[in-house]
Amino acid sequence: MWYQGKIKYQKEEIVTDKQGDRVVFKTITEAYLVDAQTYTEAEARLYEEIASSIPTFTVGSISKMKLADVFFRNEPGDSWYKCRVTFFTEDEKTGKEKKLIQPMLINANTLSQACERLEDSLKTILMPMEITDISKTALLDIFPYGDEPTETRTLRPLPATNDSEATA
Repeated sequence: MWYQGKIKYQKEEIVTDKQGDRVVFKTITEAYLVDAQTYTEAEARLYEEIASSIPTFTVGSISKMKLADVFFRNEPGDSWYKCRVTFFTEDEKTGKEKKLIQPMLINANTLSQACERLEDSLKTILMPMEITDISKTALLDIFPYGDEPTETRTLRPLPATNDSEATA
């Protein structure tokens, strides 16, 4: 599940005006996307990931972001684009055309590059489809699972535990 987290912090800026140089504190808000199972885990991962680059910040908000897929291209791409892809299927009972709208994310430098990369990523899908919308997001970075070794994670699915571990 994907969660969008917004962090806030104070940035010191030097402003020059008629009275000379002075220090002004500006509030900066940044958005990140985190792969997590709960809001609590998303907040913890944000603190874990961001703390190395911004020592003092607060998590302003966390919200679920519905996404069918996130495409991580190894090629350069400074921005993240949210895309709406409509897949066309046929309802087996009625025989009528059915539309399935799927939101997706992809990194790219421009809007046209995002469209090209998305088309390239989806070219193996046999179902008829149409890219209906692409828009640039405010996301600065995405933190999927898999960035850290699995042995450092503390969460396990319940079926993986057994009674002998619980009593130990």
